[in-house]
Amino acid sequence: MAHMGDVLVGNHSTWEFDTDSVLIRFERGIRTPKLFHVLGERRVPYEALSEVDLAPGGKRGTVVLRIVPRAGADPLMEVADGQLKEGNDPYRLVLPAERETLADYYATELRSALGPEAAKPAERHLVAAPAPPLSFKAYDGKASFDGSAVSFRWFWTGASSAKWKAGDQTFAVGDLEDVDWRSPEIAGGHLRLLRRDTESQPGEPDKDPASVVFGLGYGLVYESLPFAASVLEAVRAAGAPGGAPPSPAASPVTSAVAAPATETARSVRADPADIAERIRHLGELHEAGLLTNDEFSEKKAELLAEL
Repeated sequence: MAHMGDVLVGNHSTWEFDTDSVLIRFERGIRTPKLFHVLGERRVPYEALSEVDLAPGGKRGTVVLRIVPRAGADPLMEVADGQLKEGNDPYRLVLPAERETLADYYATELRSALGPEAAKPAERHLVAAPAPPLSFKAYDGKASFDGSAVSFRWFWTGASSAKWKAGDQTFAVGDLEDVDWRSPEIAGGHLRLLRRDTESQPGEPDKDPASVVFGLGYGLVYESLPFAASVLEAVRAAGAPGGAPPSPAASPVTSAVAAPATETARSVRADPADIAERIRHLGELHEAGLLTNDEFSEKKAELLAEL
Protein backbone atom coordinates (compact mmCIF):
# COMPACT_ATOMS: atom_id res chain seq x y z
CA MET A 1 0.00 0.00 0.00
CA ALA A 2 1.00 3.67 -0.28
CA HIS A 3 3.43 4.97 2.31
CA MET A 4 1.90 5.79 5.67
CA GLY A 5 1.19 9.51 5.89
CA ASP A 6 0.81 10.01 2.13
CA VAL A 7 -1.83 12.66 1.47
CA LEU A 8 -4.10 13.55 -1.46
CA VAL A 9 -5.72 16.99 -1.26
CA GLY A 10 -8.90 17.47 -3.27
CA ASN A 11 -11.95 19.71 -3.34
CA HIS A 12 -13.71 19.66 0.05
CA SER A 13 -11.63 16.83 1.53
CA THR A 14 -8.16 15.41 2.11
CA TRP A 15 -7.32 11.69 2.08
CA GLU A 16 -4.52 10.54 4.36
CA PHE A 17 -3.35 6.99 3.71
CA ASP A 18 -2.32 4.57 6.45
CA THR A 19 -1.18 0.94 6.33
CA ASP A 20 -4.70 -0.43 6.89
CA SER A 21 -7.06 2.49 6.31
CA VAL A 22 -7.62 5.89 4.76
CA LEU A 23 -8.55 8.88 6.91
CA ILE A 24 -10.90 11.27 5.11
CA ARG A 25 -10.82 14.79 6.54
CA PHE A 26 -13.49 17.19 5.31
CA GLU A 27 -12.87 20.91 4.90
CA ARG A 28 -15.14 23.40 6.63
CA GLY A 29 -15.22 26.00 3.86
CA ILE A 30 -18.39 27.82 2.88
CA ARG A 31 -18.58 25.84 -0.37
CA THR A 32 -18.18 22.49 1.35
CA PRO A 33 -21.47 20.55 1.66
CA LYS A 34 -22.93 20.91 5.15
CA LEU A 35 -23.08 17.13 5.47
CA PHE A 36 -19.26 17.08 5.33
CA HIS A 37 -19.12 19.71 8.08
CA VAL A 38 -21.16 17.39 10.30
CA LEU A 39 -19.08 14.31 9.46
CA GLY A 40 -15.79 16.10 10.18
CA GLU A 41 -13.57 13.12 9.41
CA ARG A 42 -14.03 9.41 8.80
CA ARG A 43 -11.56 6.55 9.07
CA VAL A 44 -12.27 3.90 6.46
CA PRO A 45 -10.49 0.52 6.78
CA TYR A 46 -9.46 -1.00 3.47
CA GLU A 47 -11.43 -4.11 4.44
CA ALA A 48 -14.58 -1.94 4.26
CA LEU A 49 -14.09 -1.27 0.53
CA SER A 50 -15.54 -3.12 -2.44
CA GLU A 51 -14.46 -1.02 -5.46
CA VAL A 52 -12.12 1.78 -6.53
CA ASP A 53 -12.90 3.98 -9.51
CA LEU A 54 -11.12 6.84 -11.32
CA ALA A 55 -13.07 8.82 -13.89
CA PRO A 56 -13.35 12.31 -15.43
CA GLY A 57 -15.13 14.76 -13.14
CA GLY A 58 -18.43 16.46 -13.82
CA LYS A 59 -16.63 19.80 -14.07
CA ARG A 60 -14.15 20.28 -16.89
CA GLY A 61 -10.53 19.90 -15.86
CA THR A 62 -11.17 17.54 -12.95
CA VAL A 63 -10.92 13.83 -12.21
CA VAL A 64 -12.69 11.92 -9.45
CA LEU A 65 -11.18 9.19 -7.33
CA ARG A 66 -14.01 7.26 -5.75
CA ILE A 67 -14.06 4.36 -3.35
CA VAL A 68 -17.19 2.30 -2.80
CA PRO A 69 -17.89 0.73 0.60
CA ARG A 70 -19.10 -2.84 0.88
CA ALA A 71 -22.81 -3.26 1.52
CA GLY A 72 -23.42 -2.97 5.25
CA ALA A 73 -19.94 -1.64 6.06
CA ASP A 74 -20.96 1.99 6.59
CA PRO A 75 -24.19 2.82 8.47
CA LEU A 76 -24.35 6.24 6.79
CA MET A 77 -24.38 4.79 3.28
CA GLU A 78 -26.56 1.87 4.36
CA VAL A 79 -29.31 4.14 5.61
CA ALA A 80 -28.87 6.57 2.67
CA ASP A 81 -29.58 3.63 0.35
CA GLY A 82 -28.52 5.40 -2.85
CA GLN A 83 -30.46 8.62 -2.17
CA LEU A 84 -27.44 10.92 -1.73
CA LYS A 85 -26.71 13.42 -4.45
CA GLU A 86 -23.28 13.06 -6.04
CA GLY A 87 -21.97 16.20 -4.35
CA ASN A 88 -22.81 14.76 -0.91
CA ASP A 89 -21.00 11.45 -1.48
CA PRO A 90 -18.26 11.35 1.19
CA TYR A 91 -16.31 8.76 -0.81
CA ARG A 92 -15.59 11.04 -3.80
CA LEU A 93 -12.32 12.96 -4.04
CA VAL A 94 -12.36 15.61 -6.79
CA LEU A 95 -8.89 16.52 -8.08
CA PRO A 96 -7.47 18.80 -10.81
CA ALA A 97 -6.99 16.92 -14.08
CA GLU A 98 -3.22 17.52 -13.98
CA ARG A 99 -3.08 15.23 -10.94
CA GLU A 100 -4.67 12.32 -12.79
CA THR A 101 -1.39 10.33 -12.89
CA LEU A 102 -1.02 10.64 -9.13
CA ALA A 103 -4.67 9.75 -8.62
CA ASP A 104 -4.24 6.69 -10.85
CA TYR A 105 -1.30 5.58 -8.70
CA TYR A 106 -3.40 5.72 -5.55
CA ALA A 107 -6.32 4.03 -7.27
CA THR A 108 -4.01 1.13 -8.17
CA GLU A 109 -2.66 0.99 -4.62
CA LEU A 110 -6.16 0.98 -3.16
CA ARG A 111 -7.27 -1.83 -5.47
CA SER A 112 -4.30 -3.90 -4.32
CA ALA A 113 -5.40 -3.37 -0.71
CA LEU A 114 -8.92 -4.74 -1.24
CA GLY A 115 -9.51 -7.82 0.86
CA PRO A 116 -10.77 -11.25 -0.26
CA GLU A 117 -14.24 -10.35 1.04
CA ALA A 118 -14.49 -7.14 -1.01
CA ALA A 119 -17.35 -8.40 -3.18
CA LYS A 120 -19.37 -9.66 -0.21
CA PRO A 121 -21.61 -7.69 2.17
CA ALA A 122 -19.94 -6.82 5.47
CA GLU A 123 -21.13 -8.77 8.51
CA ARG A 124 -20.82 -5.70 10.70
CA HIS A 125 -20.27 -1.97 10.44
CA LEU A 126 -16.62 -1.12 9.76
CA VAL A 127 -16.97 2.67 9.53
CA ALA A 128 -18.24 4.64 12.52
CA ALA A 129 -21.43 6.70 12.40
CA PRO A 130 -21.59 10.22 13.89
CA ALA A 131 -21.68 9.94 17.68
CA PRO A 132 -24.72 10.90 19.77
CA PRO A 133 -26.22 12.93 21.29
CA LEU A 134 -27.92 14.16 18.13
CA SER A 135 -31.19 15.93 17.41
CA PHE A 136 -33.03 17.68 14.59
CA LYS A 137 -36.39 19.26 13.85
CA ALA A 138 -38.78 17.51 11.50
CA TYR A 139 -42.02 19.09 10.27
CA ASP A 140 -44.15 17.41 12.93
CA GLY A 141 -41.76 17.03 15.85
CA LYS A 142 -38.29 17.12 17.32
CA ALA A 143 -36.21 13.93 17.16
CA SER A 144 -33.50 13.29 19.77
CA PHE A 145 -31.06 10.42 20.24
CA ASP A 146 -28.88 9.99 23.33
CA GLY A 147 -27.18 6.74 22.32
CA SER A 148 -29.63 4.42 24.04
CA ALA A 149 -33.07 5.72 23.08
CA VAL A 150 -34.79 7.78 20.38
CA SER A 151 -37.37 10.35 21.45
CA PHE A 152 -40.00 12.15 19.37
CA ARG A 153 -41.66 15.28 20.78
CA TRP A 154 -44.59 16.36 18.65
CA PHE A 155 -45.16 19.96 17.61
CA TRP A 156 -48.61 21.40 18.16
CA THR A 157 -48.88 22.70 14.63
CA GLY A 158 -47.36 19.86 12.64
CA ALA A 159 -48.28 16.49 14.12
CA SER A 160 -51.25 14.53 12.82
CA SER A 161 -54.17 13.75 15.08
CA ALA A 162 -52.98 10.13 15.24
CA LYS A 163 -49.63 11.21 16.66
CA TRP A 164 -51.32 13.77 18.86
CA LYS A 165 -53.46 11.05 20.44
CA ALA A 166 -50.47 8.68 20.84
CA GLY A 167 -48.44 11.31 22.68
CA ASP A 168 -44.70 11.91 22.70
CA GLN A 169 -42.67 8.74 22.10
CA THR A 170 -39.44 7.16 23.38
CA PHE A 171 -37.94 3.99 21.86
CA ALA A 172 -35.02 2.06 23.34
CA VAL A 173 -32.58 0.90 20.63
CA GLY A 174 -33.01 -2.67 21.90
CA ASP A 175 -36.66 -2.52 20.83
CA LEU A 176 -35.81 -1.47 17.28
CA GLU A 177 -35.04 -3.64 14.27
CA ASP A 178 -34.17 -1.14 11.56
CA VAL A 179 -34.26 2.50 10.45
CA ASP A 180 -35.95 3.75 7.29
CA TRP A 181 -34.75 7.14 5.99
CA ARG A 182 -36.24 8.81 2.94
CA SER A 183 -34.41 11.93 1.84
CA PRO A 184 -36.13 15.30 2.40
CA GLU A 185 -35.09 16.07 -1.18
CA ILE A 186 -37.55 13.39 -2.35
CA ALA A 187 -41.34 13.50 -2.02
CA GLY A 188 -42.49 11.83 1.17
CA GLY A 189 -39.25 12.38 3.12
CA HIS A 190 -39.31 10.85 6.59
CA LEU A 191 -37.44 8.96 9.29
CA ARG A 192 -39.20 5.79 10.46
CA LEU A 193 -38.15 3.45 13.26
CA LEU A 194 -39.05 -0.19 12.62
CA ARG A 195 -39.86 -2.01 15.86
CA ARG A 196 -39.12 -5.61 16.72
CA ASP A 197 -42.40 -6.28 18.51
CA THR A 198 -44.76 -4.98 15.83
CA GLU A 199 -45.61 -7.05 12.77
CA SER A 200 -47.11 -4.10 10.96
CA GLN A 201 -46.98 -0.36 11.47
CA PRO A 202 -49.33 2.26 10.03
CA GLY A 203 -48.73 2.67 6.32
CA GLU A 204 -48.39 6.46 6.31
CA PRO A 205 -45.42 7.97 8.19
CA ASP A 206 -47.66 10.95 8.95
CA LYS A 207 -49.84 8.64 11.09
CA ASP A 208 -47.10 6.41 12.52
CA PRO A 209 -45.95 7.48 16.02
CA ALA A 210 -42.61 5.76 15.27
CA SER A 211 -41.96 8.22 12.41
CA VAL A 212 -41.26 11.88 11.86
CA VAL A 213 -41.97 13.48 8.50
CA PHE A 214 -39.84 16.07 6.72
CA GLY A 215 -40.82 19.15 4.77
CA LEU A 216 -39.40 22.33 3.30
CA GLY A 217 -36.65 23.36 5.71
CA TYR A 218 -37.23 20.41 8.05
CA GLY A 219 -35.29 17.15 8.34
CA LEU A 220 -32.45 18.47 6.17
CA VAL A 221 -30.02 15.84 4.84
CA TYR A 222 -27.08 17.05 6.91
CA GLU A 223 -29.21 16.82 10.08
CA SER A 224 -31.44 13.79 9.59
CA LEU A 225 -29.05 11.44 7.75
CA PRO A 226 -26.24 11.45 10.38
CA PHE A 227 -28.98 11.02 13.01
CA ALA A 228 -30.44 7.99 11.19
CA ALA A 229 -26.97 6.47 10.72
CA SER A 230 -26.15 6.86 14.40
CA VAL A 231 -29.41 5.17 15.40
CA LEU A 232 -28.85 2.35 12.90
CA GLU A 233 -25.35 1.73 14.26
CA ALA A 234 -26.76 1.46 17.81
CA VAL A 235 -29.59 -0.81 16.65
CA ARG A 236 -27.15 -3.18 14.93
CA ALA A 237 -24.90 -3.21 18.01
CA ALA A 238 -27.87 -3.96 20.28
CA GLY A 239 -28.92 -6.83 18.03
CA ALA A 240 -25.44 -8.40 18.01
CA PRO A 241 -24.54 -11.19 20.48
CA GLY A 242 -24.08 -9.61 23.88
CA GLY A 243 -25.88 -6.45 22.78
CA ALA A 244 -28.42 -4.56 24.84
CA PRO A 245 -31.66 -6.50 25.51
CA PRO A 246 -34.99 -4.90 24.62
CA SER A 247 -36.34 -2.63 27.32
CA PRO A 248 -39.37 -3.75 29.39
CA ALA A 249 -41.50 -1.14 27.67
CA ALA A 250 -41.28 1.52 25.01
CA SER A 251 -44.32 3.69 25.37
CA PRO A 252 -45.44 7.30 25.25
CA VAL A 253 -43.62 9.26 27.94
CA THR A 254 -45.84 12.32 28.09
CA SER A 255 -49.05 13.59 26.61
CA ALA A 256 -48.63 15.64 23.47
CA VAL A 257 -51.05 18.14 24.95
CA ALA A 258 -48.37 18.91 27.55
CA ALA A 259 -45.77 19.94 24.96
CA PRO A 260 -44.36 23.32 25.97
CA ALA A 261 -45.59 26.22 23.89
CA THR A 262 -42.04 27.61 23.72
CA GLU A 263 -40.78 24.50 21.93
CA THR A 264 -43.60 24.86 19.43
CA ALA A 265 -42.91 28.51 18.86
CA ARG A 266 -39.25 27.79 18.13
CA SER A 267 -40.25 25.18 15.54
CA VAL A 268 -42.36 27.60 13.48
CA ARG A 269 -40.83 29.59 10.66
CA ALA A 270 -42.22 33.01 9.82
CA ASP A 271 -43.45 32.01 6.37
CA PRO A 272 -47.05 33.18 5.70
CA ALA A 273 -48.02 30.11 3.64
CA ASP A 274 -46.54 27.78 6.24
CA ILE A 275 -48.33 29.53 9.11
CA ALA A 276 -51.63 29.51 7.20
CA GLU A 277 -51.28 25.74 6.71
CA ARG A 278 -50.54 25.26 10.41
CA ILE A 279 -53.57 27.33 11.44
CA ARG A 280 -55.68 25.17 9.14
CA HIS A 281 -54.29 22.08 10.86
CA LEU A 282 -55.06 23.59 14.27
CA GLY A 283 -58.63 24.06 13.09
CA GLU A 284 -58.86 20.36 12.24
CA LEU A 285 -57.58 19.44 15.70
CA HIS A 286 -60.14 21.80 17.23
CA GLU A 287 -63.00 20.33 15.19
CA ALA A 288 -61.88 16.82 16.19
CA GLY A 289 -62.17 17.78 19.85
CA LEU A 290 -58.43 17.53 20.52
CA LEU A 291 -58.13 21.23 21.35
CA THR A 292 -60.41 23.31 23.56
CA ASN A 293 -61.65 26.70 22.39
CA ASP A 294 -59.11 28.43 24.62
CA GLU A 295 -56.24 26.22 23.44
CA PHE A 296 -57.16 26.83 19.80
CA SER A 297 -57.37 30.61 20.30
CA GLU A 298 -54.05 30.70 22.19
CA LYS A 299 -52.13 28.69 19.59
CA LYS A 300 -53.66 30.60 16.69
CA ALA A 301 -52.60 33.89 18.32
CA GLU A 302 -49.04 32.56 18.77
CA LEU A 303 -48.84 31.67 15.08
CA LEU A 304 -50.22 34.99 13.91
CA ALA A 305 -47.63 36.72 16.10
CA GLU A 306 -44.93 35.06 14.03
CA LEU A 307 -45.96 37.05 10.95
